Amino acid sequence: MGALTMSKDEREEFLADVHIGVLTVQRPEGPPLAAPVWYRYQPGGIVELTTEAASAKAQLLTAAGSASLCVQREETPYAYVTVEGPVTIGHATRETRIDIAVRYLGDAKGNAYVESTAFVDDTLVQLAPERWRTSDYAKLNLGSPPDQSG
Repeated sequence: MGALTMSKDEREEFLADVHIGVLTVQRPEGPPLAAPVWYRYQPGGIVELTTEAASAKAQLLTAAGSASLCVQREETPYAYVTVEGPVTIGHATRETRIDIAVRYLGDAKGNAYVESTAFVDDTLVQLAPERWRTSDYAKLNLGSPPDQSG
């Protein structure tokens, strides 16, 4: 285990925090598709996100049967967790959509988002983490970042 690698508990807590994820899925030809996504995760569980059934993302996920998701802390000390594994595709319930939207937008805006986009995000994608990659630069103990206010 490298000096920057997170423990099992650290990586699962990090993934469970609110981050915009970047979902990556293989295309039959050309580079992989990478798309920012909202998601939910409970330690020890599976990653869940929603998308539109007619989207390229849903079609590629169905064809590939697997994907990866990377989440990061964008301020210092930088950190990331990437999970890779098989995906299953199903129907997203209204309750699931609300839970994920509220996670990112808060109660009022999350509910309003779901109400105004009833035709979107009808597909539930479940990613079962089998492989993890992590790095946490806080483990370097470099102290405070330099003042970049100019």
